[in-house]
Amino acid sequence: MSYLNDLLFGVYPYIAGAIFLIASWIRYDREQYTWRASSSQMLNSKGFRRASNLFHVGVLVIFFGHLVGLLTPHALYAPFISAGNKQLMAIIVGGLAGISCWIGALLLLKRRLTDPRVRATGTKADLFIIALLFVQVSLGLLTIPFAMQHLDGGVMIDLAHWAQGLVTFQADAASHLAEVGLVYKLHIFIGLTMFVVFPFTRMVHIWSVPVKYFARNYQIVRQR
Repeated sequence: MSYLNDLLFGVYPYIAGAIFLIASWIRYDREQYTWRASSSQMLNSKGFRRASNLFHVGVLVIFFGHLVGLLTPHALYAPFISAGNKQLMAIIVGGLAGISCWIGALLLLKRRLTDPRVRATGTKADLFIIALLFVQVSLGLLTIPFAMQHLDGGVMIDLAHWAQGLVTFQADAASHLAEVGLVYKLHIFIGLTMFVVFPFTRMVHIWSVPVKYFARNYQIVRQR
């Protein structure tokens, strides 16, 4: 069991990260015409904006919440907030964002399965990735009841030590997850798998966030 834990949470994260970066670079270099979000809004816009906004707002809050929560060393926030209160804050904020994302993902999945035009023009990869995201968010919400049972912050600290151990290349990073519950491990495993499939799906459009849009010069489309 220790070997499997080390493989899944000590080795697999680096494999997933390598695929994520290298395959994304290769796709951008060789297949730029496939580098797009492939929006289906023009096919049927009914309910799309509501579902998309719920999903994307939830995803952004969850992503940055995980990023800050997992990679911030305990010593930096300990003078201001206890581990238990930090965990409670993560449950509340993450729970609200998770519900928003879950509803949005469910509506998008339903739309892709039941709308004839969207389904006919979509791909198996489109259906797979939204289904995978829905499962991942569902698992994330399922961790909340378990987290509520131990508000001492212990699990949060274990998860943070694991993530920080990975980014600092510590050989024993996976050991921090040895005693973590199965639902957390499933959530982490699917999260890592999403990095593996990322370069081969429409999710690559995340790399192309239009940051320069806010600083670019005005474009004259027509004269007054």
